[in-house]
Amino acid sequence: MKGSIFVFLGIMWFLMIIGGGIAVMVLGPISITGYGDLNQIFSSGIKAIAAVLLVVAWIIILSKTKNWVFRKQITN
Repeated sequence: MKGSIFVFLGIMWFLMIIGGGIAVMVLGPISITGYGDLNQIFSSGIKAIAAVLLVVAWIIILSKTKNWVFRKQITN
């Protein structure tokens, strides 16, 4: 019972570390060229959309994990 909460916390930390790595290693170096003064705006827009999608995915994963933990604790 107590172990499942540690699983949840472990998954949460794992997602935060992976998310930070993706943001720094993958999203950080993205640059768009060929649009003149709008290069930085397009690059920032792509990075922002990708970051929001990652946050939504992380929330869904953590929500499903939380539901699993509480369902397991209620049944025991």
